[in-house]
Amino acid sequence: MRPFKYSKAADAPGAIKQISANSQAKFLAGGTNLLDLMKEDVERPNELVDVSKLNFTQIKSSGGGVSIGATARNTETANHPLIRQNYPLLTQAILAGASQQIRNMATNGGNLLQRTRCSYFYDTAMPCNKREPGSGCGALEGINRMHAVFGWSKDCIAVHPSDMCVALVALEATVKVQGADGKERTIAFADFHRLPENSPEKDNNLQTGDLITSIELPKNNLAGKSYYLKVRDRASYAFALVSVAAALETDGAKIKQARIALGGVAHKPWRAFEAEKFLTGKEATEANFQAAAEAEMKAARTLEHNKFKVELGRRAIVKALTMAMNGGKA
Repeated sequence: MRPFKYSKAADAPGAIKQISANSQAKFLAGGTNLLDLMKEDVERPNELVDVSKLNFTQIKSSGGGVSIGATARNTETANHPLIRQNYPLLTQAILAGASQQIRNMATNGGNLLQRTRCSYFYDTAMPCNKREPGSGCGALEGINRMHAVFGWSKDCIAVHPSDMCVALVALEATVKVQGADGKERTIAFADFHRLPENSPEKDNNLQTGDLITSIELPKNNLAGKSYYLKVRDRASYAFALVSVAAALETDGAKIKQARIALGGVAHKPWRAFEAEKFLTGKEATEANFQAAAEAEMKAARTLEHNKFKVELGRRAIVKALTMAMNGGKA
């Protein structure tokens, strides 16, 4: 690990000022991803500003929904009564991620800022446009079993690793950010992360100095029929091959609205708009679930080693919708 300056932020404006003044500085909260990357010499900040003690830890009712603080830990968020009762999809997604020890350290804001988990990104001996723009993408012609089938470009085929973020995009969350100009703004979760296009080094649409202060969850009628399904190589401490956040609001047998998002398939949490559009107004049957899955997955573009993700994605969508319709029961 390279030498760096460390300081604890006394308040948000001071932290933002420090970061804005140094292009090589980074915010530090739980550090569960950033410190790993620094140890591997992938991230090389020369200054860390610790924001973990700032007063952004509250989880509270807000405007009919719930506001979750950026520095609240993943574990306390997943287990909070407001989340368990009103947003069980988010609880399930958080508890599907990482390990209990990491969830106890990781913060909500940090979860949003995870870097992609491509092995070529972590290996500094390999070319990676995300790590060194213009160097090439080693995964494109390499071992790409874990990689994207939606939204990838010739410059990057990595996938976003978060489980929590898949649920948040399905729940149409928003992110509150305090900027370098001192003003607060709100970003729709669907617009927070980026597809790689020709600048894969940019994972999100934050600006220099931006500090995430909270994540806002709007009120919905989805709590009774929601389910998070994660398909992975082993049952613990593994990233998703494909994951699905599914939630339904029904009127009798008919679907009033469907919310579906996929993980493990794109550079950002992937909102399954085609599947949602197909299901709206239709009956909640297995045949319709299968047709919705087909509608979503037909746009997938596969690579040499990840063709299996198309069929896996179809089956996972059907399974998650079925479980959601049954209130989480098989």
